[in-house]
Parts: sequence; C-alpha cells; structure tokens
Amino acid sequence: MPSAQHTPRIATPDTDTITQDLVTATIRKVFPEVTDTTVGEWTVAHADLAWANVTGPEFCVIDWEDWGMAPRGLDAATLWGNSLAVPALAERVWHERRPDLESRPGRLMALFFCAKVVGPHAHEADPRLEPARKEAARLVAELQST
Repeated sequence: MPSAQHTPRIATPDTDTITQDLVTATIRKVFPEVTDTTVGEWTVAHADLAWANVTGPEFCVIDWEDWGMAPRGLDAATLWGNSLAVPALAERVWHERRPDLESRPGRLMALFFCAKVVGPHAHEADPRLEPARKEAARLVAELQST
C-alpha cells in the first residue's frame, strides 16, 4: 500500500536520481517492447533495501543515504531482485510484498531491477542472471497484457 508520507527529497538508487525518464530509459534499453513505463504512484522509499542493509536478530534497516520519493514498489522490487539467487527467498519476498509488487508500478520496478541485472552490463557469473531473465519475461508479458 502506498505511503501517505511525502518529502521533497528524491531517492537515488545506485546513486542515480530516480525519475520517470530514468525508469523509462533503463527498461526500454533492455525491453523495448514495453512501451508504457508510466509509473503513476510515488512514495517514500529507502532506495537501497538489500539484505546487507537489514540487521538481525534485532530488526533494523541501515544505510539511509539514498532515501526519498520513488516509484511504488522500488524497495520491494530491490529486496526481491537481490533474492533471486535463492528462489524460495525470492518467492517469500514476493508473497510478503505482494500489494506493492503486483501493482503496475511495482511490476515496473521489478522489471527495472531485472533490466540492471540482464542488461548490457550483465555478468555471466551472477547467480541472479538466469532467474532475472525468467522473471523479466514474465513481467514483460504481464505488463503488456494490462
């Protein structure tokens, strides 16, 4: 569910200020068949929600320098994408964050993440590569059918 909070600060995942243009360029570079990349919903995000930034056993999220407004689903997609090498974990993240990830902007953010993994700078040794290719095909089909 989108946040009711707002800030003038814009998120900077991977140190790039996230904008509609960045989302469109990143997705279309790898998946040109996705013609509508309009995000629509923006919310406050951590913008670097990876497992390295979550502590336990006492839960804490660290490393907040990239936070700000971002497309809905960015955080969920980032955590899901970073889980792709462990299919059961990726499935669990998707299940737990389903409202965000199954929204149109959430699917776009999942594809945005996949584009970074499978795109021009893909590393064949990346254990997320094949799962990201598979998930990207699914996401492209879902986005084209809506």
